[in-house]
Amino acid sequence: MSNPEMMEALRALAVERGISEDDLLLALANALVTAYKRLPNAAEEAEVEIDPDTGEIRVIALEIDEDGTIVKEWDDTPNDFGRIAAQTAKQVITQRIREVERERKYEEYAGREGDIVTGIIQQTDQRYTLLDLGRVEALLPQAEQVPNERYQHGSRVKAYIVEVRKTAKGPQIVVSRTHPGLVKRLFELEVPELLDSVIELRAVAREPGHRTKIAVASNDSNVDPVGACVGARGMRVRQVVNELHGEKVDIVPYTDDQIEFVAKALAPAKVKEVRLDEERAVAEVIVPDFQLSLAIGKEGQNARLASRLTGWHIEIKSETQLAEEEAGYAAGQWVEGEDGKMVWVPAEGGDAVSLEDAGYGASGGPDAPTPVADAPEGAPPADDTGSVAAVDAAEEPASDDAEEGPASDDAEEGADGDA
Repeated sequence: MSNPEMMEALRALAVERGISEDDLLLALANALVTAYKRLPNAAEEAEVEIDPDTGEIRVIALEIDEDGTIVKEWDDTPNDFGRIAAQTAKQVITQRIREVERERKYEEYAGREGDIVTGIIQQTDQRYTLLDLGRVEALLPQAEQVPNERYQHGSRVKAYIVEVRKTAKGPQIVVSRTHPGLVKRLFELEVPELLDSVIELRAVAREPGHRTKIAVASNDSNVDPVGACVGARGMRVRQVVNELHGEKVDIVPYTDDQIEFVAKALAPAKVKEVRLDEERAVAEVIVPDFQLSLAIGKEGQNARLASRLTGWHIEIKSETQLAEEEAGYAAGQWVEGEDGKMVWVPAEGGDAVSLEDAGYGASGGPDAPTPVADAPEGAPPADDTGSVAAVDAAEEPASDDAEEGPASDDAEEGADGDA
């Protein structure tokens, strides 16, 4: 039973879709075996032979013994098998084409995890946003969306591929707008020196929608890594900021000198001194009093990002705080006790210390003697008359999550490499 028309159509379809003709013939033969076994009086074992030149289809029934050896075979092609073959061929070829296209789409994106794609927003709800990438759709989950961004239907957006899943319906591509890798890829699009490895992006710390810090290093002494990323009149970094919908970007130079690196990472604040405790992985940073709030940043953001960028836990102190600690003053204050005498109450709790125990004599009046040499450490000195002045509790050292003081956000805009 020949079918040259079917073979001609099959060859044309194989060429058009880029599918192997042998793959289509094998899939068709397997499907025809299944169709044959559904017929009444069909043999338990059979195989289908298809002549690739003429399209002739034959059903060979088989008799197999217990050892799996073929002991008998015969031609058992039904009379109306041509009609069954034509219907089956259409279904098989359509299904095989879909499978091949799904496989190709998966292979196209399977190796692109960590890459950046541009898509058109198609659908948005509380769970996810769908991006049309052309041949496939990408899934932008709620957890990967920047809180203050709005994804409007039909708008174009860039996203970072975090995962490519293989499913029965084709590849499922999961993308992100919050991943730090997105910032890196955006800079690679704008800065040719990054792709050429003239400069390297060593570290990225990001709080999506608010601020990002990146550390860059140069492999060429003639190339300024920060200037290359900023671009002429800030054009390069401005393009990245626009794509991130206004998210601020600080660019700092990377150096193997960790003291200098920590100081640079706290830009735009100016750092006076950095002390490293390698055992605890803590960097104690000293800044001028007027730079304290700028170094900490709004709600501790600047210090927090600098800590992530450098890998050090950063503790920030002003010069005044450092001076008070080095002078040995303990946090606490002098208050009037129940007996009317002044006592020292530690801020951290504990028993109050009387004037006499503190070495100031038994009286707190103006005629009190001057402090004796063995006054306990932590109590502030008396004045020239021997009287004691009240001292407020010293501020605790600022940590990397402290809140910003009176300095305004605008003060941060003046730093080099800040956009």
